[in-house]
Amino acid sequence: MTTSMTSSSNAMLQTNRSVPKRVRARRFCLSFVFYSIIVAVAVALLTVWIDPLQFYHKATWYNARFSTEERYQNPGLAKNFDYDTIIIGTSMTENFVPSQVGEQLGGKVMKLSMEGSISEEHYQMARLALSTGKVKKVLWGLDYFSLKSKAADSNYELPKYMYDDKWWNDYPYWFNYTVYEQFFKSVMLQLKGTPKQNLDYLSNWNWMVTFGKERVAKAYDKANAEEGYFGLDEEAPESLKVNFDHNILSLVKDHPDVEFIFYYPPYSVLRQVVWYNTNPTRFGYQIEMRKWMYEQFAQYPNVKLYDFQTADWTYDLDLYKDLSHHHMNVNKWIAEAIGKDDPKYRVTDDNVDALNDSLIAAAENAVMTPEYEVVNFSTLLSGQKHVFTGRLLQEDGKDLLVPVKQLVSELGAELTWDQATKTAVLKRGDRELRLTMGSTDAVSSGQTVKLEYAPRLIGGTSLVPLGFVAGELGYKTELSQLEDGTTQLSITE
Repeated sequence: MTTSMTSSSNAMLQTNRSVPKRVRARRFCLSFVFYSIIVAVAVALLTVWIDPLQFYHKATWYNARFSTEERYQNPGLAKNFDYDTIIIGTSMTENFVPSQVGEQLGGKVMKLSMEGSISEEHYQMARLALSTGKVKKVLWGLDYFSLKSKAADSNYELPKYMYDDKWWNDYPYWFNYTVYEQFFKSVMLQLKGTPKQNLDYLSNWNWMVTFGKERVAKAYDKANAEEGYFGLDEEAPESLKVNFDHNILSLVKDHPDVEFIFYYPPYSVLRQVVWYNTNPTRFGYQIEMRKWMYEQFAQYPNVKLYDFQTADWTYDLDLYKDLSHHHMNVNKWIAEAIGKDDPKYRVTDDNVDALNDSLIAAAENAVMTPEYEVVNFSTLLSGQKHVFTGRLLQEDGKDLLVPVKQLVSELGAELTWDQATKTAVLKRGDRELRLTMGSTDAVSSGQTVKLEYAPRLIGGTSLVPLGFVAGELGYKTELSQLEDGTTQLSITE
């Protein structure tokens, strides 16, 4: 028997050796490809079955955890969950609580916000949701910067394969190891007894940050010092209008039975002041686009537009974590105002220009006190309004600290700077005023005078008291209170 088996083995070996190497290699490659395909198909089917992002179907046999990566999670929410109202927008919309919005606007709400997103991404998200046929109402936070062609933060990238209707290009999802990390995380938390997540607070960052006027004040000082270069690469309105037409207005046209509610988010008023000071081109474009977008929306009966950028809330810095991002209470107030169609915020033919004028006035007049409160302070020079950038309000609210270079230009004076003593010497006619930074002692035409508050040197800019300097250089000054609460300083010859 042993002899027979040995002979058989030798025969098989001899047979294999008789097969050419090329044929054996081809058989190996075909076998490898075949089994690779089997494994790939198995992995893809497994991914579709467990589907941690609920991209193909809602999870039924385990509690899937929602991903914080909105661009990946949102498509599954749009396709497989129940709703009739969607929220679209940037991080300014993330603190909406869908159940609260539903109470005010009616219906069942799904939040589909994306941090740092632009209108092209909003288009993809809204288009996908609208294609389900479930959407009756859209609440859309419309940020000016989202109209740009490129996002400011390149770290965000939209997985477009998750937003189309082609299944064969979904392979990045099928073979992504993070999918299984998400799955095992979900299972482990379920085994520990962790309750299901509440969609109401998905992507809500309200409890993850610190709000307060001190934080906003620091952000304001930093922005005034660093944002000047932004205007060098400002996208023109012509380009923004193209993006608006394609990414926003096209959806309004294509879905006449859907109610679209757009709103301009309420950044803090200091955000507008910084843009006005450091990037007047951008601020001007924003004003132009605000009215132009309203004019486009006004042509369609299924659109409403609300403007919250001049709301009283924008002056309360304790509601903000930085110059732009506000507390979730503000999102609640927005929903309430829209729910009752508050005429104070609803943009119409009658008030569109007035709302723009109010925003311009806020950017020109808003000034921060040493206690980080924001009030309005206006300046008239010979009857003409003048805006000083980088301004600060004195503690008593009766005078402004303004950049000395701007001031001497407006007053027709001459300026000499003594670097050694940090002293500014201002001359106008036969009058001379010497101001030393940080000192309340000044010399006016040879006489020592006392200032209530010392001039300040901030970030290389010398700030001096406007009313005091004007008076010492021979001008008449008058302080008055306007009906809207704005303090006005008039300076005349």
